[in-house]
Amino acid sequence: MRRVTGRRRILTLSVFVTLCGLGLPGTASAYGPGQGQGAQQPPDTSGNSDGRGNISATAGVVVYDRSNNGSGQSVGPVTSTTTWTPPACYYAPKYTPAQLKAYLEPIWAVDSTGYEWDAQQRDRYVNGHPYKDFNKDKTGKGYWWDFYVTPGREGDPAALDCTKPIFWVDADTSPPADVPQAVTPKVLAELAYNEVRVPSTKVTLAPAGTTKVNLPTWAWLDAADFKPVSVTASVPVLGISATTTAEPVSLKIDPGTSDAETYPASGVCTIKKGQIGEPYAKGKADETPPCGVKYLRSSGNGSYPLKATITWKIHWTGSGGTGDDLPDGTFGATQAVIVQEIQAVNR
Repeated sequence: MRRVTGRRRILTLSVFVTLCGLGLPGTASAYGPGQGQGAQQPPDTSGNSDGRGNISATAGVVVYDRSNNGSGQSVGPVTSTTTWTPPACYYAPKYTPAQLKAYLEPIWAVDSTGYEWDAQQRDRYVNGHPYKDFNKDKTGKGYWWDFYVTPGREGDPAALDCTKPIFWVDADTSPPADVPQAVTPKVLAELAYNEVRVPSTKVTLAPAGTTKVNLPTWAWLDAADFKPVSVTASVPVLGISATTTAEPVSLKIDPGTSDAETYPASGVCTIKKGQIGEPYAKGKADETPPCGVKYLRSSGNGSYPLKATITWKIHWTGSGGTGDDLPDGTFGATQAVIVQEIQAVNR
């Protein structure tokens, strides 16, 4: 029954959200420094940027600063190395008393959700069970909280997990303990994880593009492209924030065939002093590459799909001295490698 309720609320929200917008005046908060009554209203869901499209954007009342994120056409999201995923939905401030009234009353007026449902809603928010007259007497002293769906997760079944009815949270008070998706620095860090973008991992090979059977092929990445990246998520009206940082720690090479050997044997090249592998240089032909591959069979008329994947160690720091590790993330790319037989001349 609660799941159906959640679906209904999602549908009605999409129709009527424009009636009240997201203009929430700031206030002090137990999470951190407040903005003060009458402070600038938070951005709406349209987002904004610095003209380059990478400084900030908004999702509900959560603001993202992506100015330290990976940039360019060859960046992509990290994927958790565990079954953990960032939340598909979360709760955060959405309405003042007047805005909740402006949101709900038009729905009740057209009986769009059914008489019984509307009666229950009036009893909850107007008749004092447990709230009276949309909490108008608490105007400026807190917010009505509701769910938001994380951008990009709209079709995820987990986006329907936030089924708790709209609830009130007083200023300087933490949200209810039985609402695990209520926005906190930790939840902000998890949402920021979803926004982290890292460089693609097309490796440089020597020989490049085409190599020979049984010939050690050196592999490396431009270390200048692989530096820590971060995204900061914040809720201005609550004065809380969290920065999620990803740092590259290793490169894994998958040759694309079992007829190959990798260097090292595990195929995992650790990153040392910012160096990912080692560029080939003249005079190193007889050396074993610290990172690379040796193909044992020709690719024939085709090629082998060599995949290079970077593992990123991810952690966060937040307001109030909070912080911790998050699951490692990976991002990889595949490139074609042609392997030819070494031609011998018999005399």
